[in-house]
Amino acid sequence: MSSQYIINAGYFLLEGIANTLMVTLTCFTSALIIGLTVAVLRRLAFPSMKKALDFLVFVFRSIPVLIAVFLVYFGLPATGLSISPLLAMNISIGLISGGYLAEVFRGALQLVEQSEITAAKAAGLSKLQIIRHIEIPQMFRFSVPGILNEFSSVLKSSPFAYTVGISEITKQAMSLTATTMNGLVIYTLAGILYFLIYKLSILTAKQLEIKLKMTGDELEKIKVKMYGIDRIK
Repeated sequence: MSSQYIINAGYFLLEGIANTLMVTLTCFTSALIIGLTVAVLRRLAFPSMKKALDFLVFVFRSIPVLIAVFLVYFGLPATGLSISPLLAMNISIGLISGGYLAEVFRGALQLVEQSEITAAKAAGLSKLQIIRHIEIPQMFRFSVPGILNEFSSVLKSSPFAYTVGISEITKQAMSLTATTMNGLVIYTLAGILYFLIYKLSILTAKQLEIKLKMTGDELEKIKVKMYGIDRIK
């Protein structure tokens, strides 16, 4: 097998990277929005609504991604509602990964010191202001490892896009294998591409974690500057 063959195969697979990134990033963005919405509603909602949200999160987390994709893309047209392949991926993966991120955010919110919330209430901040300015910023800071882990799950779920006709890396690999009958080399190259995308996401997440990481003194200065919490102790 010549090196030129491997290079040509690599170029063919590279054509699927744009769609892989598009599916991964849009689905992950949808999951972040859903997870954040659930996390905020849990803090604001009545106990009955919290139970309903907990049940929905449990249901979505228990559904396999492929079943969800088939249900949305092939099932909804039976009701007269036709959607695009990308939207089907966003709905199915967004709901499932959003459920997992909602749990990540719930755990991170529990790490926020109760004394800060008490001081903010005493300073006159509303519940929504406390969530927006105190809890959510720290929640994201504590959630970086969990968010990265869920991003990797979304990336590994992106190959299911080929089932609805999106030509991402896996679809390109399958097409190339069908014509060359050399699956070992082709799928190895595809695996390397997925690894490189994941490695790049790790490096990006580490830089983000460094930027979000604040010392106790820095955090105290921010609280004093924004809310005057130092006056209430």
